[in-house]
Amino acid sequence: MVEQLAWTDFTTHDEGLLIGGLRAGSGPPVLLLHGGPGMAFDYLRDLADELAEENDVAWYQQRGQEPSAVEGPYTVAADVEDARRVLDALGWQKAYVVGHSWGGHLALHVAEAMPERLLGVLCVEPLGAIGDGRWPEFDEEIFRRTPESTRARAREIDELSMAGEADDELALEGMRLVWPAYFADPEQATPMPELRLASERSGEMVPSIMAELPALEAGLPEIRVPVGFVHGSRSPMPLGASTDAAERIPGAWVEVVEGAGHFTWVEAPGAVRAALRRLTAN
Repeated sequence: MVEQLAWTDFTTHDEGLLIGGLRAGSGPPVLLLHGGPGMAFDYLRDLADELAEENDVAWYQQRGQEPSAVEGPYTVAADVEDARRVLDALGWQKAYVVGHSWGGHLALHVAEAMPERLLGVLCVEPLGAIGDGRWPEFDEEIFRRTPESTRARAREIDELSMAGEADDELALEGMRLVWPAYFADPEQATPMPELRLASERSGEMVPSIMAELPALEAGLPEIRVPVGFVHGSRSPMPLGASTDAAERIPGAWVEVVEGAGHFTWVEAPGAVRAALRRLTAN
């Protein structure tokens, strides 16, 4: 029988807004960043467990939902600073950063802003960092995979969410409609877990992410910490979201996981851990 990991709570303890999370494992220090940008961090539990088998893993809730502060501002700059504050709270002078989806995109911002605090970065299925971030391609593929009977409703809710006009309940309805589309085979998708969404945060973060894209793209060639990307071969997120950025970052590499969708660790258990092992071996 595999021994269950004992996750312990931690929080920031400075004068900034409270950020809380969980920590377990031993080995190289790894800061795990969740996606969204308005999701709760709970959906990453299985990946956190996977990585903590070989690493000292800390993962935290980004501002906007408990156990962290629910207040804004909700901006890329605030999230980067929160990552720095979490590293300080953990007593980690340097750590690896692993991010999924929006969290993978955020990890690149962190690499540009504070390279002195990082040992390396692993981006799992990140949002794109070049040009328009390939968001239009991602959206079209998500809706293409969504059944025709619910596609119009899914698009309607997405447009409201992007405009900051969807409440949490409506955002959850939209996520339920498109959830299967994130998987390699939508008909074989695992049931959607009990997700928590913060629609206000999402509505404010999207304009900030888009506004910061040109600066992020311009800074990629200056990143000097080791960077790896993990991307599912059958993900709705375009492979270019990873390869575009990797081509700009000196020494970066991309591992394509055959048969996996957006939640790589669900459809290919161990693949992200193996990629992190490659990164930490540098």
